[in-house]
Amino acid sequence: MRADRLVSLVLLLRQHGRLSATALARELEVSTRTVLRDIEALSAAGVPVYAERGRHGGFVLLPGFRTELTGLNPDEALALLVAGSRRGAQAFGLGSALASAMLKVVDALPESYRATAAGAAERLLIDPETDLLSRRLAAEEVPDAIAAEVLRAVFAGHKLRIHYAAAADASPEWRTVDPIGLVTVRDRGYLLATRSGADRTYRLSRILAAEELPEPAQRPDRVDLDRAWQERSTRFRSGGDQVTVLLRLDPARREELAGTALAVHAEKRDTDGWLRMEASFQDGRHAVWALWQLGLAAEALDPPWLRTALHDRATALATRYGTPS
Repeated sequence: MRADRLVSLVLLLRQHGRLSATALARELEVSTRTVLRDIEALSAAGVPVYAERGRHGGFVLLPGFRTELTGLNPDEALALLVAGSRRGAQAFGLGSALASAMLKVVDALPESYRATAAGAAERLLIDPETDLLSRRLAAEEVPDAIAAEVLRAVFAGHKLRIHYAAAADASPEWRTVDPIGLVTVRDRGYLLATRSGADRTYRLSRILAAEELPEPAQRPDRVDLDRAWQERSTRFRSGGDQVTVLLRLDPARREELAGTALAVHAEKRDTDGWLRMEASFQDGRHAVWALWQLGLAAEALDPPWLRTALHDRATALATRYGTPS
């Protein structure tokens, strides 16, 4: 770990020219005291790093110094493979590995390409943390230790013991599973596994502890994760207490509804331009919530109980605000 950090420190100085101890600590996610110790270690090893004093001072490498220590370690190589989604790397506990790997990739570029690539990267922003309405996107946090243990079991093909809470308010239980693979969807990470031969899907954020076991997992040698995910998604949408709703919708809000509903089964345009749609929701509570969020941009037509539920909620709200506070 420290060797990788020392390489990252050198690469940061090569690419930025001058950085303070505070800036280095922030980039490397360590304390300033650790940075100072690392600087001393680099100097002792013959790396020409020195301090420039003054208001705009910091640590600098001797001009022209170049190191060939750009080899990727396994975690960094894996992080680049999932770098199509920066949040995907974070969901699997590979966020810091991705940052370190990208430093090495930039440093490995020919000198003539490096400035161009850095400038181009500044012009691109993928998956920002907030949308245009300044709503912060809630990415689920998975402790690095848990993510690392799950990854080890998945790649080694070993059984995995997890302390898992099936719901936010459920009591966690220990269970032993055969891990198949990992999937990230909209900033949520999932473990696909089998338990006693039956397919199971676990939210990574609900795994409170994980332990890789020495026993080999009972699973096929090859897996089509995309197909497996599609099959589980289909089973999820067709089971449980799902409800199907017939509704009318302002077309400007179609994507919002499509992103909330489990599925949109049919739609056509009415003579007034609105969409007449058939959509399914996880349960009645989900349907009421989704239609309420759309306000006057949507109208539930069927089932009748949904219209009643929305009417009662609107009446209660109107009553509360119908008189001065």
